[in-house]
Amino acid sequence: MKQILIFALVSISISTLSSFSSQKEKTYSLTVEVSDLHNSKGVVQFALYNKDGTIPDEDYKNCCKILKEKIHNGSSKITFSNLPQGKYAVNILHDENENGEIDKGFFLPIEGIGFSNFQSIGFSNRPNFSKASFDLNCDKKIAVKVIYM
Repeated sequence: MKQILIFALVSISISTLSSFSSQKEKTYSLTVEVSDLHNSKGVVQFALYNKDGTIPDEDYKNCCKILKEKIHNGSSKITFSNLPQGKYAVNILHDENENGEIDKGFFLPIEGIGFSNFQSIGFSNRPNFSKASFDLNCDKKIAVKVIYM
């Protein structure tokens, strides 16, 4: 009797574990929009980050995903799909010459840049993951302001 009970418990445990592992992790989409770009030259580069300490990232080596999109009438938007729940931050580059880099004049970018949760950028308001991040636990749409210095 004891062996039958143990066999039944083991069978139930195995079937419960396999049903948990076969359930797919819920994923979400994030749509990011930018508007009021100074012109429609080039593309907008949308970089997505999901770890603390990854921003600032001038060379885009720390992002988890990066997409580029054309500009229409001074605006652009993309959708990142199949994202697991978590904390994310977005970095935008209005890449006018389409070289994938933040072109600079005298220390400052000469192309538009932006970060989620930022309306301005300066020496006392430097972007970092903590300030730019937001929770993604449902499909979400955000607007990011592009700043020209």
